Amino acid sequence: MTLFNLIKKSLWFYRKQHLALLVGTIISTAVLTGALIIGDSVEYSLSRLVDIRLGKTKFAMQTGDRFVRADLAKEISEKIEKLDKKEIKVVIEQVSAMPGQGVTSMFNFGQSFGILKGICSAMQLPMYFVRPTKWKKYFNLINSEKDASRTRAIEIFPYFSGQLSRKKDSNKADAILIASFYYETYKLEE
Repeated sequence: MTLFNLIKKSLWFYRKQHLALLVGTIISTAVLTGALIIGDSVEYSLSRLVDIRLGKTKFAMQTGDRFVRADLAKEISEKIEKLDKKEIKVVIEQVSAMPGQGVTSMFNFGQSFGILKGICSAMQLPMYFVRPTKWKKYFNLINSEKDASRTRAIEIFPYFSGQLSRKKDSNKADAILIASFYYETYKLEE
């Protein structure tokens, strides 16, 4: 038996499997080509979902004990200089002292909060304050661990999963969820 005859007999013997494979390949190719033509890629769909849930949100800032930097006002000014000030809304989490938090830590945190309010006032930017209990209740995060907000943000905004991959990214997740809460609850009032 020659090699050609062996291939021919093998193709004939497994013709049903080969036909199923051919049909599957044709259908897969058609679906992928259609998705590329329409432009309905996964990244586009996820970014569209973010646009729908966050509206016109451009920036989300996270805070911590060492938030204040000398060039913070300049950095904020550069980011918003091309935007219409009527479109800007600064949403700040209105936090208070927590039991067991150190005096120095609380002072630094309060100082950062005050400086951010001062920068926004000097730039004449409207400020809106959101209590942690309100946005956490909205996302079912009351009495949950700190990392739960990161997990919830990834569930709601899978597009941001790359930027929220580390445990220390929970502050970023909080900022994203606060922006989302504000947009979802207050967009009806405007």
